Amino acid sequence: MTNAELSKRSIELRDAADARDAAEGKNSPPFSKRDAQTQDGIARIPLRTLLLSFLKIGATGFGGGMAIISLMEDEIVGKQKAMSSEEFVTGVGLSQFLGAFPVNTALFIGCRLYGFAGALLSAGTFLLPSVSLVILLSALYFKFHALPALDGILRVVNIVVIALIVSAAWSLGRRVVHSPRGLAIATAAFIASVVHVHPVLILLIAAVIGLLLAKVDGRAEMPRGSAPMQSQGLTSLIPLFGKITSLGTTFLKAGLFFFGGGFALIPLLQALIVQQHQWLTPKEFLDGIAISSLTPGPIAVIATFVGYREAGVLGALTSTIALFLPGAILMIWISRGYGQFRHSKPLRRVLAGVNPATIGLVLGAGVSLGRGSLTSLTAISFFLVCLVLLTRLKWPPPVVLGLGAIVGLLSVV
Repeated sequence: MTNAELSKRSIELRDAADARDAAEGKNSPPFSKRDAQTQDGIARIPLRTLLLSFLKIGATGFGGGMAIISLMEDEIVGKQKAMSSEEFVTGVGLSQFLGAFPVNTALFIGCRLYGFAGALLSAGTFLLPSVSLVILLSALYFKFHALPALDGILRVVNIVVIALIVSAAWSLGRRVVHSPRGLAIATAAFIASVVHVHPVLILLIAAVIGLLLAKVDGRAEMPRGSAPMQSQGLTSLIPLFGKITSLGTTFLKAGLFFFGGGFALIPLLQALIVQQHQWLTPKEFLDGIAISSLTPGPIAVIATFVGYREAGVLGALTSTIALFLPGAILMIWISRGYGQFRHSKPLRRVLAGVNPATIGLVLGAGVSLGRGSLTSLTAISFFLVCLVLLTRLKWPPPVVLGLGAIVGLLSVV
């Protein structure tokens, strides 16, 4: 039985259970509230246990993306047996519509087990370790980033990050671009990105093109996958409020176009953060991506880094929440009726245009960021080595990032 058939069967079973509850006069609560006993191998686990599981996953989820999903499957489905593998696979598929799909998967699990509150608590607990670590590293970076050791390490790690971006474009492209039409959209998006056309405009045009296509490719699917401001009394509250508002609206806007995972977000943030608002220099932006990549959790916690740069801890939390908010709202909504969204034809048409365009944008971001880092034969050679390790030898990203950190430290010593 295929994954699609398994997912369809799990949906049918869940709908049947909901209908049975409704017929009995119940209020159709989540599964874990319907039945406190183990049923068909699926056990109710206490909310505390669920949150501790997500805290552990959030603290050890190096590698992002599917590496984190693998940890969730092992913990929630394998060890805790709190959800069937069929429903988990369905949740992973649905989590890729908008936002960071590891965060969305945590929302899906929490919502199905403990409703709205469970969704928010699960996602918040999962993000807690990475957000806390990024805030700590951001504080050290903006205070000591002129230190030769840190600068040397980040200079080499930045090369690894560029290799990660190019590797992500290659990996996503192989799953998304299946036809000459998709290749043409990806190529056009790449060229537009290199000549600095705004990513939002590129994605909107691609969405319209996809929607107008007469025939949708059946394989089109969402890809899988200065110092901070200090408060100095009442007079500082007005500019602080202005910065918080600006950060919130900017990252909320970014969250509305957060398709295709963390690396797909990079070109959009580069346009908003570096070019439009000029909150970070190109080097600081690349350093922020490096710091985010070195922490567990999704690379999208770059929002935490940017927010801290502008308005300290409050700015970091505001930026992070704003970025994930649109995807969280959508995920919680579809978690209660996910079967009808999975095979939506209009959505598939839009994704047939957006997905290839996203690949072009990711590759364009790698080229743009590489201009400032790949400036010597040594840097280019190390970039190619990292690319081979990632794409051909399938080394995990955390291992390659660790290699870059060691090389950077040795270069300083």
